[in-house]
Amino acid sequence: MADYLAGPNTTTRGGILVLHAWWGLNDFFKDFSNRLCELGYFVLAPDLYDGAIAKTIPEAEKLRGKFKRDGTSKKILESLKQLQAEIGDKPAGLTGFSMGAHWGLWLVEEKPKAFAATVLFYGVRGGEYARTKSSFLGHFAETDPYVSDAGRKKLEKTLRASGHKTDFYVYPDTQHWFFEKDRPEYQVEAAKLAWQRTVEFLESNMA
Repeated sequence: MADYLAGPNTTTRGGILVLHAWWGLNDFFKDFSNRLCELGYFVLAPDLYDGAIAKTIPEAEKLRGKFKRDGTSKKILESLKQLQAEIGDKPAGLTGFSMGAHWGLWLVEEKPKAFAATVLFYGVRGGEYARTKSSFLGHFAETDPYVSDAGRKKLEKTLRASGHKTDFYVYPDTQHWFFEKDRPEYQVEAAKLAWQRTVEFLESNMA
C-alpha cells in the first residue's frame, strides 16, 4: 500500500481523510491533499488500489472490478484509525470523489461519531445517516450519467430530514469529474468555486 500523508508544519487544525475516485491515488489526489495540508490540516489519502493507476474509463472500470469490498472496507477503516491516532482529540473531516464519495458515505454510517464535516464530489449512496454528527457539502455536475438527479435529491432530503447541516450545489455546464484538472471534463471556474466552498465549509465545521 502506498498511502499518501501530508502533515502541516504548524499545529494541525484537525485531520481529513481523502478517498480517491476510481482512477486510483494519482497525482491529482495527492495535490489536492497537499492543498488541504497548506490550510493546516493533517491529511491521509489511502491507496485503495495498492499502487495501480487508471487513465481511461475502461481502465478504471477494470480496476474497480478487481478490488474486493471486504478488503477495501478494512483498508478504509484502518486509515481512519491511523488518522485519528495522528490528530488526537482534534476534529476529523472526510472528502470523497465519485467512488470515494460512495465509500465515504458508507464510512460515515459505519463510524457515525468520527467526522465533523463530509465533502462529496459527484458521488451518492443510499442510507439513513441518522446517527452521524457530520455536516455535509456536496458538489455535483449538471450533466452526469453516473449520478441521477433523483439520487442526489434523495440523499439531500435524507440528510436534511435527519437534521444535518447540508449544502448541495449543482454546477451549470459541468460533467462528472469537473473538479479534476487532469480530466477532459475539468471546468476551471466551477472547480475554483467548489474549492472555495470546500475551504469555507471545512473552516466552519471543523473549528
